[in-house]
Amino acid sequence: MTGKNAVETLSFEEALGELEGIVRGLETGEAPLEDSIGAYERGIALRKHCEGKLRDAQAKIEKISSIGQDGSVQTQPLDPEE
Repeated sequence: MTGKNAVETLSFEEALGELEGIVRGLETGEAPLEDSIGAYERGIALRKHCEGKLRDAQAKIEKISSIGQDGSVQTQPLDPEE
């Protein structure tokens, strides 16, 4: 495990990087069982954190709904169901 910072304080990139490191470490199977369980639990928290960050970012994205003849752009909130 690369860090012990509170998951909530990590940026998306930091959390994703740490999660990737945990996955690589678990794939080797070399860590003791207790360490693997702890890493797995932290990995779950990191995954949830990353998903939340992605949801927040997606909610901020707007899609272009039309472009006026004068070049003006009309937007509306992104509808994730589309």
